[in-house]
Amino acid sequence: MLVHRIRYATAVTAAAAATAVLLPLGLTSATAATATTTATHRAAKPTIVLVHGAWADGSSWSGEVSRLQHDGYTVAVAPNPLRGLSSDADYLRDYLAGIDGPIVLVGHSYGGAVITNAATGNANVKALVYIDAYLPDATQTVADLSGKDSALAPAVTSPTSVFTLVNYPGAPKGVYDTYVLPDVFVRGFAGDLSPATGAQLAASQPPTSLIALGEPSGTPAWETIPSWDLIGTKDKIIPEAQQVAMAKHAGARTQKFNASHLGIISQPGTVTSFIEKAASTEG
Repeated sequence: MLVHRIRYATAVTAAAAATAVLLPLGLTSATAATATTTATHRAAKPTIVLVHGAWADGSSWSGEVSRLQHDGYTVAVAPNPLRGLSSDADYLRDYLAGIDGPIVLVGHSYGGAVITNAATGNANVKALVYIDAYLPDATQTVADLSGKDSALAPAVTSPTSVFTLVNYPGAPKGVYDTYVLPDVFVRGFAGDLSPATGAQLAASQPPTSLIALGEPSGTPAWETIPSWDLIGTKDKIIPEAQQVAMAKHAGARTQKFNASHLGIISQPGTVTSFIEKAASTEG
C-alpha cells in the first residue's frame, strides 16, 4: 500500500513539474488550438502572383516580394514573354492553372493587359490589381490606351523616335522587337528614380515585340472579378487621365500615389500596402 502511495505521489509531482515547465511556454490546450487556428488563417491567404510589364523583367517586383513574404504571403513572380498579348495571356493562363487555392493577380503596365486576358474564366482569381497599368476592354490595344500625351505617342508616326527596332526569328513581316531609347526610358519611365538607376534599367531592358503593343484585347476579366487600380500621378507612359478613365470604365477601386511609371521600384511600400488591401478585402 505504501509503495502505491509513493508511486502515486511521484506521478503527481512529475505531472505538476511538467505543467510548471510547459505553462510559461504557452503550451496549453487553448494556446495549441489558437496556434492551429493561426496556421489555418495563414494558409488561407491568397497566393500573390505578380506580372511585370513591357521592357522589364521579374526583378521589377523585388521590393514588393520581400515585403509580401515578410507579411506571410506566398508570392510568385510570373514569367511574361513579351511576344504578343494573346500568346502572353495564354502563357500566364497555363501558369495560373498550376496554382491551388485563391489568387490575387497583380499587373504592372503592359502586365495589366495580360492579366485582364489571362484571368477570364479562372474562378481561383479573387482580385485583379493594376499598378500604373492598362485595363483594356475588348478590342482595345495598348497603343490605343497610352494616349496622345504619353512619352510613347511619337512612335505611332515615327517608331524610331522612341524605339530601336530589331529583327527577331519567326517575326511576321513588318514586326520587330522594340527597345526603348535610353533618353526616352529615363525621362518617360523613371522620373522619380535617379538618372543613374534609370540608365541602368534602360541598359538592361528586355525587348518587347510590336505585336504586344498593337494586338486587340479579348473579353476582360474585370467584368466578373473585382479590380483595384493604383494610379501614379507622375506617370508619363500612361498619363494619370488615361489611367483614371480606364479604371472608371472597368469599375475598379482606385488610389493615387505620387509616382512615375516605375512606382513599383521607387515606392514598393505603398504598392505592397495596396496589394495587401485588395488581398484582404472580401468581394
